[in-house]
Amino acid sequence: MSNQGVRGFYQLTQTIKTALLQDINCNTVTTGNISDVNLNKQDIFPLGHIIINSVTDEEQVLRFNISVLAMDIVDQSKEATIDRFKGNNNEQDILNTQLAVLNKLIQKLRMGDLHTSMYQLDSVPNLVPFYDRFENQLAGWTANMDILIYNDIYIC
Repeated sequence: MSNQGVRGFYQLTQTIKTALLQDINCNTVTTGNISDVNLNKQDIFPLGHIIINSVTDEEQVLRFNISVLAMDIVDQSKEATIDRFKGNNNEQDILNTQLAVLNKLIQKLRMGDLHTSMYQLDSVPNLVPFYDRFENQLAGWTANMDILIYNDIYIC
């Protein structure tokens, strides 16, 4: 079955994947249920993950509510903790770089090349950090946002 010319799920997830992989701090992008994150031992980190939460079929647009996760593996040092603020791992470095990954994506949707390609942000994204999540002790951010794309299916 061909989806040529039809904008929708495939186009949005592929577009977000491509935008994430353009960042040096994102090596792998996955999509699907939150429980699918980090189950593949071949994943090369840092990793992005796309979740489609819902789609609202408006008159001329499809409104996708999505969550995009940007994360990396927390490396725990075996040496004694010297700096209690920074801790004994690279968690703050991960939070810094992965926030930048999502910020770049958001700016592309807000006013960059994705916006001009009709993938448009229609909300103020909410970014929430997470720590020691999933099987491999990952840290990063989850960005929740609405993206509008043109609905090119119509009945004449």
